[in-house]
Amino acid sequence: MIPIAELSSGLADLVARASPSVVGVEHQRGLGSGVVLAPDGWILTNAHVAAGPGPLRVRLSGARTVKGELAGADARTDLAVVRADARDLPPLPLAERRLRVGEIVLAIGNPLGFERSVTTGVVSALHRNLPAARGEVLEGLVQTDAAVNPGNSGGPLVDAHGAVVGITTAMLPWAHGIGFAIPAHTASWIASMLIRDGAVRRPFLGISARGEDLDPADARAAGHGRAVRVMEVVSGSPAEAAGLRGGDLVVVAAGGPVETLDDLVRAMVLGGERELRVEVLRGGVPREVAIRPRPAALAA
Repeated sequence: MIPIAELSSGLADLVARASPSVVGVEHQRGLGSGVVLAPDGWILTNAHVAAGPGPLRVRLSGARTVKGELAGADARTDLAVVRADARDLPPLPLAERRLRVGEIVLAIGNPLGFERSVTTGVVSALHRNLPAARGEVLEGLVQTDAAVNPGNSGGPLVDAHGAVVGITTAMLPWAHGIGFAIPAHTASWIASMLIRDGAVRRPFLGISARGEDLDPADARAAGHGRAVRVMEVVSGSPAEAAGLRGGDLVVVAAGGPVETLDDLVRAMVLGGERELRVEVLRGGVPREVAIRPRPAALAA
């Protein structure tokens, strides 16, 4: 067991290292939070924070405020990238690893305008879906009991190593101890696309699907405990042309494991217009399918 004093000191050191990388993102509608991605002014935040009316301002560590410009936003994941008029900022790394339920996490942000407030909790659950304000569904969210309040949005959820494991996105106003964050392994590739292109262009595959836990036999065959279940295949779609069927379990795409819808979309987007090779389980039997997604701003 770790002594309480040692744990307390370690958490305080972690906060001291991470807090300078947390910024405020302001416009005439209000204040949110953000995290520094790169020293030359790239800031990651929520789309609903940065896409508001009027000019953007970024409040840095030390109470310095600089101009900000929206570089790109993605409503499907509620993520945005802002370019701050600043240099030599301290970035925080985005963790690519998968979280586990029960891990200790810290939320850092500007709840109710109180800058760089820190709350501590655990990862309460994974793969949560939550309706967003404009009708989108935010998928694959991390649920935490670290206190989240208005103004935390866009701030980092940090693990015990000081890496960003999530971007806080929502809280339930009628509930206590329930907050949500976009996983960092999603935020990482979305941010790269927004910096490069200003938008995320999702090819059209032509399926409705959901992530789900696998039964033991399918988990052994897949080599991991989750996959994406194809619920329906659109007539005339690239998925139908490739032979994908309702009920198929997509377990691998472009050589990488598929545990969530984000894994599948990521493989399509980063693959561009190239042929996408996926491995599926159909009735417990593995098959390989080659699909050429159609360029379009549509969901998988």
